[in-house]
Amino acid sequence: MEILSKVHAKNLITWAKDKPEVVVLSADLTSSVEIDDFRDTYPERFFSMGIAEQNMLSFAGGLAREGYIPFVHTFAVFIYRRAYDQIAMSVAYPKLPVKMFGFLPGIMTPGGATHQAIEDISVMRSLPNMTILECGDATDVESVLDVAQAIHGPVYIRILRGEIPRLFPSTEPMQFGKARTLSLGKDLVVLSSGICTEEAIRALQALQTQGVAIQHMHITTLKPFDDPTVLEAIEQSKYGVITMENHSIIGGLGTIIAEKIAEAGIGKRLVRIGLKDTFVHGASKKYLMTEYGLDALSLIATVENLLGANFGIKEAELAEAFVAAVHSSAKPEAL
Repeated sequence: MEILSKVHAKNLITWAKDKPEVVVLSADLTSSVEIDDFRDTYPERFFSMGIAEQNMLSFAGGLAREGYIPFVHTFAVFIYRRAYDQIAMSVAYPKLPVKMFGFLPGIMTPGGATHQAIEDISVMRSLPNMTILECGDATDVESVLDVAQAIHGPVYIRILRGEIPRLFPSTEPMQFGKARTLSLGKDLVVLSSGICTEEAIRALQALQTQGVAIQHMHITTLKPFDDPTVLEAIEQSKYGVITMENHSIIGGLGTIIAEKIAEAGIGKRLVRIGLKDTFVHGASKKYLMTEYGLDALSLIATVENLLGANFGIKEAELAEAFVAAVHSSAKPEAL
């Protein structure tokens, strides 16, 4: 597996070179969200707003009204929890092209409940005019800028930082509104998003050796959600669909799929893997994924329960997962 370092930091500088209308805003986490190199390269297009997220979002709305495209950067929790009213009234209501990059989504930080964005999709998808994207690997991070820029209006992006695996070919960029089909099968559909996709790939490789035919689809566009291929796959499946997300099962991918299959009248079972209406304590990503049932073995157990089978698959039989070092030159702090 190819592992890349500071993908967003490097990509943003190259991508924005011929786009003077793109400006970048930071809330005193400049190096932590990989925009220190942008600051040094284009100092006239960089704004350090301090620890004042509400002001930053209002300021971004003002910049957008003047013809700029503001790229707001901070940890995800500090976007939607601290500045929700400003996002709603100064950005979403006037449908301005403010692009919000939320780092450390879900359980990707040992910072505990104050730093873990576990309900951001639920909150942000309730806002009219809001688009939500989520990156699952380096290829998604590299291509999300083009997708976000092409959208008329505000965009909230769950993005990855530091050392990131490449799961998808670099020649196959993220496509707005379209799921990535990673495997085909008629027994079951697995829909995964974000960091859960790597765990799903590990699990499904083992399950396929047991003769289970699974259609695995990686979801990057969470709002709007209208990809007909997803519903077609669910309708044609024998046992139904499992969703797997780094987020609460309330309001995220699982809820989106529940709404869609109900509206379409599809009589298939849905099982949601995600955080079960709980806050999360601080620990490593690997530990938390196991503790809260977001890892490959949890998916295997869910499939076994759905199929009424027992394959006896152990962790040692699975492909090795990438585990980023807690302390690394790829990020300035152990979060």
